[in-house]
Amino acid sequence: MTAPLTVSTAQLFTEARTAIGYRPDPVPDTLLLELYELMKWAPTSANSSPARIAFVRTPEGKARLEACMNPGSNRQKVREAPVTAVVGMDMAFYEQLPQLFPHADARAWFVGKPAHIEATAFRNSSLQGGYLMLAARVLGLDCGPMSGFDAAAMDAAFWAGTSVRTNFVCALGYGDASRLFARGPRLSFDEACTLA
Repeated sequence: MTAPLTVSTAQLFTEARTAIGYRPDPVPDTLLLELYELMKWAPTSANSSPARIAFVRTPEGKARLEACMNPGSNRQKVREAPVTAVVGMDMAFYEQLPQLFPHADARAWFVGKPAHIEATAFRNSSLQGGYLMLAARVLGLDCGPMSGFDAAAMDAAFWAGTSVRTNFVCALGYGDASRLFARGPRLSFDEACTLA
């Protein structure tokens, strides 16, 4: 990848790849702080910001995380990556709305409406997870987003006693380019888009 903060559309999109293997280069905690400080500014509906992130980087944390992943390559990826972000969604995010969206009583939009809470938390934490990956690429990191885990085990391992549930997992680090698959095709505009 190009140097951190020398950003281009190639770095973010056209030449960026999903890492499936990682070099052992460490990712310092200061870079994780910088990553969060960058991604937190991207928009969510009503500034709801429901994402909560557990940056797993210690041997103990990685062992807990690996035990939650489905058998196969996902376990290898989280074992090998210097950091894996467990992107969670706070199902009580609306309690922060008086602080985050002081323009209206936005908390009242959600209280007692579990389906609305769940849809909003999932949608916006997914957006924030995408922002996290773009911010990581801006900072020179490679990303490997994954499903393929036991959600109940993940919630117990990383969010026990909280209102947070796991959305998805994203390995972070410096990818080993020698282990990439051939680039997969994408749908054309006509296959994926309509003009209304």
